[in-house]
Amino acid sequence: METLQSYKEALASNDDTKAAEIEALLKSFEDEKIDLERKVVNLSEELSAERARILRISADFDNFRKRTEKERLSLVTNAQGEVMERLLQVLDNFERAKTQIKVQTEGEEKINNSYQSIYKQLVEILGSLGVVPVETVGNPFDPLLHEAIMREDSTEFDEGVIIEEFRKGFKLGDRLLRPSMVKVSAGPGPAKPKEEQPSEGEAAVVETADSSTEEVEAESS
Repeated sequence: METLQSYKEALASNDDTKAAEIEALLKSFEDEKIDLERKVVNLSEELSAERARILRISADFDNFRKRTEKERLSLVTNAQGEVMERLLQVLDNFERAKTQIKVQTEGEEKINNSYQSIYKQLVEILGSLGVVPVETVGNPFDPLLHEAIMREDSTEFDEGVIIEEFRKGFKLGDRLLRPSMVKVSAGPGPAKPKEEQPSEGEAAVVETADSSTEEVEAESS
């Protein structure tokens, strides 16, 4: 304000030299203002670019963290699944032994009880780790869970329903460790044609023919 007041006084007193000096000073103020405004714009652009870069880095890091966690869980699940698949082979051996062992002596009974105790513990361990059997008999056949090795007519089960299990299948969470081998119902099958009953006339003809045959045989004798 003082500079403007001095400029007015210089103009009023026709002091061109002082007026020119003040004009130059005001122009320098304007130039400095324009320069500062340009710097503010540049800094704002740089700030926006840095903010966008930081957000991009943050998003990339978040995606990396999620991807790493997913890969870690997948690795754990795969390793767990491979171990479970090997243990299922041991479980199969126990079940085969159970069907083949014929207990005849007290010593064999003790051995059989020991086998069954170990088998029970193995089943409990698999269950505690999240391994569950695939449901079969009485349930609809599911190609994602079951492997059909036989089809058979059945009056008890509808078509497409499992009627027998040959080998247990197991799941670990949402992962199928192995499918169940099953027999699937093909329904009641084609209906058998009914035997036609002869009409009264046909029955009389057959009876007359039989009587004639008997008379001929009697005369021959």
